[in-house]
Formats: sequence, C-alpha cells, structure tokens
Amino acid sequence: MYSNGYTWLDRLCARHPRLGIPNLMAVIVAGNVLVYLMDLFSQGTFSSMLTFIPGLILQGEVWRLLTFVFVPESTDVIFLVLSCYFYYFVGSTLEREWGTAKFTFFYLLGVLLNILYGMAVGGILGFEYTAQHHLVTASIYYVNLSLFFAFATLWPNMQLLLFFIIPIKIKWLAWFDAALFAWEIIRYLMAGAYIYALLPVVAVANYLVFFAPSLLSMVGMRVRHRTAPGTINFRKAQRQAKKKARETGGYTHKCAVCGITDRDDPNMEFRYCSKCSGYYCYCMNHINNHVHIQDS
Repeated sequence: MYSNGYTWLDRLCARHPRLGIPNLMAVIVAGNVLVYLMDLFSQGTFSSMLTFIPGLILQGEVWRLLTFVFVPESTDVIFLVLSCYFYYFVGSTLEREWGTAKFTFFYLLGVLLNILYGMAVGGILGFEYTAQHHLVTASIYYVNLSLFFAFATLWPNMQLLLFFIIPIKIKWLAWFDAALFAWEIIRYLMAGAYIYALLPVVAVANYLVFFAPSLLSMVGMRVRHRTAPGTINFRKAQRQAKKKARETGGYTHKCAVCGITDRDDPNMEFRYCSKCSGYYCYCMNHINNHVHIQDS
C-alpha cells in the first residue's frame, strides 16, 4: 500500500479479525451463478424477485436489500463466466492482501452506500413510481467497479491479456473505466438528471474512503519533490554536461573533487549530488565523500 502508517480501520480489523466473512467473493460469485441458472428455468423471473426496488422493499420485500448483489450484470453466459472469474480473482487477492475483516468492510460499505442512495432516490422520485417501473437504483456493477479500482491502485503494473491476446497493464484499464465513469456523470448532468449523476460517485465512495488519504499523500509528495529548491533536474544537468563536453574538447563528466573525467577513465561512473546547490558531478570515489557545495 502507499502509506506505511496504520489507520484506525487497520487497527480495528487487526483487533477483531473474526468480523469478516471468509471467502466473501466466492459466496458472491456462487450466488450470481445460482441466480443465472434459476433464471434459465424461470425465464428470467427469478432475478426480478431479487433486484433492488425501493417501493417493493417498503411493501415488505426486505430481502431485496441484500439479494441484489447476487443478480448477474448480464444474461450473456460468456460475459458471466469471465466477469465471475475476474471479480473472484480481484476480490480474493484483495482479501489476502488486506485480511478478511478489512476486505469485508470494504465490500459491505460499498453495498451499504448503494442501499442508502437507492432508498433516497426512491423517496425523491416516489416509491410507487419506482416500484411500477422497476427502476433499479442500486447495482452490484458499481460495487464491483470499486473492487477493480482498489486492485488497480495496489497493483497498477500487473498485466492482463485483453481478449486473451493483447497484454495490457491493469492501470490503463482502470483509467479507461474511470473515463467511462466520468462520461456517465457528464451524460446525466447534460440530461438534467442530477439525482442520477450522484449515483456513480456515491457508489464508489468506499474506494475514496479507503484510498483518498494515500492518493492525496502521493500527490503531495510529488508536488513537494518537484518544488523543493534542492531538487536536481537531471535531464537539464545532462544537457549542460553535453554542452560543456563540446566546449571542453571531448569529456562529458568531470569530478568536482579530483578532476577525473570520463575521457580519462571510460569505466568510471559519475553521479550528480542532490545535496549540492547546482549541478555538481562526482566520480564514484567522491560521490559519498565530499563537502556539499551550497550557495552563499
């Protein structure tokens, strides 16, 4: 993870490791497969009894508050198999990395946020309208998307085979999903559906809760590094060294202590010191053994 420090959640999960649900993603995937098979025998009516519909929930069908997580995202069997395998891999990997308790909290927080938002939207639009038109305001899609974002944040350089052929780093897939995510928000805003524009944001708020501190600290570290007065621009230093080589007749690097150049000893390595003010080069014998030069 990006932060070496432990948060209150890390300490809570460490003290209460049994709060989690072991192999939670295996349960979710098995539920998706079971609902898909039941839909085959019921012509799709089984999943309709499990989807999130606020109006029907208030009429007593409270099981819909949880069973919507078992409704498959698609009726296509190939997509079902691929998505179940992928999200099982992602979820089980996160569980091994975080521990059962922390992963369960992450997943259930996403589910809870979807439920709260779905009930709120149902109240704004009218529960009878929502129930009549089967307007699904909570979806497992966004919960799974938050899992994918979490995975891509922790292992951005892991490669996947797109279409089983093209190797691609998972961070690029995450950026692509983030672009679609942003476009969905923009599309809702352009259509004047401001209520629904909040859905994607609220639905992945569990990701923001877990990763916002680390992401902000990373951005802050990069900004401080780039703006620090002692930071050396090594590309600029290289350009200056090459320019100096043309002016001095052949050498590129020269040690500021002993005066040895890369022309004198082609096998000698040279480094620039980040603690010295300016672009001072040193051979390997003096890079760690010299007085740092500071501007007066």
